[in-house]
Amino acid sequence: MKIRHLVTGLIIFISCTDQLFGQVENTVGQRTFSFEDKGRNRKLITEVWYPSHAKPVAEQSSPFIRIPTARNASISPGTFPLILFSHGTGGGRLTVEWFCAGLASRGFIVAAVDHFGNTFDNPIPIEFVKFWERPQDIRFILDQLLSTSEISSSIDLNRIGAAGFSLGGYTAIALAGGKMDYQALVNYSKTESGKKEAEIPEMPGLISFLEKPEIHELFKKAPPLKDNRIKSVFVMAPAIGQAFPTGTNLKDVLVPIYIVAAAKDQIAPVKTNAAHYAATIANSKYKVISSDAGHYVFLNEANDGLKNEAPLFFSDPPGVSRKLVHEQVLELAFDHFKKGLK
Repeated sequence: MKIRHLVTGLIIFISCTDQLFGQVENTVGQRTFSFEDKGRNRKLITEVWYPSHAKPVAEQSSPFIRIPTARNASISPGTFPLILFSHGTGGGRLTVEWFCAGLASRGFIVAAVDHFGNTFDNPIPIEFVKFWERPQDIRFILDQLLSTSEISSSIDLNRIGAAGFSLGGYTAIALAGGKMDYQALVNYSKTESGKKEAEIPEMPGLISFLEKPEIHELFKKAPPLKDNRIKSVFVMAPAIGQAFPTGTNLKDVLVPIYIVAAAKDQIAPVKTNAAHYAATIANSKYKVISSDAGHYVFLNEANDGLKNEAPLFFSDPPGVSRKLVHEQVLELAFDHFKKGLK
C-alpha cells in the first residue's frame, strides 16, 4: 500500500472479550518483540497478542477501529494454541490487527511479523519478489517465540497454525508444503491478466524485478519451506496462485486449509488465486464472502480521516460493511482452528 497514505496512521497505531473454545472469557494483552535473523540479515519486528486478565486500555489517537489491548500485560495462566500471521505485500504486522486481536480474545496466542523490506515503512523493491524469504521469517519467529521465556511456556506445542492475507496467504500455504514454480509465475506475468495482477498499487513496476537473473539464482538456493509444526492454515485472499500451476506443486499440503476470498477482488482475482488454490489443494475448504467486497476489505477498519486519505485501502463499495465481513471471517477462522488444532 502507498507509503505516504499509511506511515502516519500506522506509526500511531503501533503505540474484548469472547470465549476460549467456548469456555473462558479473555481480554487481550499485547507486546512487541524485536528479533534479528543474523544469518539472513533480517530484522523481524514481531507483535504478539494473547489472552490476559489485565484491564485493556483504548487507543484514543488510533486511526483504526481496534480492540483495546493491555500493553505488556501478563498472559493468562495455562497453555494456548499459537497462530503465526503473515501480512500482505507492503503492509505490516498491525494492518490486520482485527484478526490477530480477535483470535487472541478467543483464547489464542497470535504472532505477526514485519517481513523485512516488504512493509509500508521499509519498502525495498527487490525484497517484494523474494517470496521464499517470508516463510523463513515465520519459521524463525516461531523458533524465537519457543525460546522466549515471556511467552514460550504458554504455547501449546501441539496446536500451532498459520494464517495470512494476500501474499501472506501464499506464505502460509508455502509453510504448509506448497512448492512454488517461479518460472510459471514469470510466464504468467507476461500474459495480459498476469500483467494486471503484477502491477500492484503497493509497488508499481514490480513486474520488472521478476525476471532479474539474480532473483532466479536466489530462488534456486532457497531451502525447503515446509514447517511440520504447523497443523492448520487459514488464508484470506491468497495471492500468486499461478506460481502453483499443478497439483504437483501443492501435493505436500496435507494439513487442513480454509481459503476465504472477496468476490470483487481485483488485486488477487478469485479465479486465478483463491479458487485455483481451493481446486488444487486436496484438504481445503473455500468460501467467497460479500458479493461486492474487494481485496482490501481484509485490512483494518479505519476512521473517516484515513478513509478519505486512502480510499483504495480503507473504503468499501456501498452496501459492504467491513465490520460485518471481519466478524464473519473471524468466526470462520475460529471454527476452523478450533477443529484443526484439537
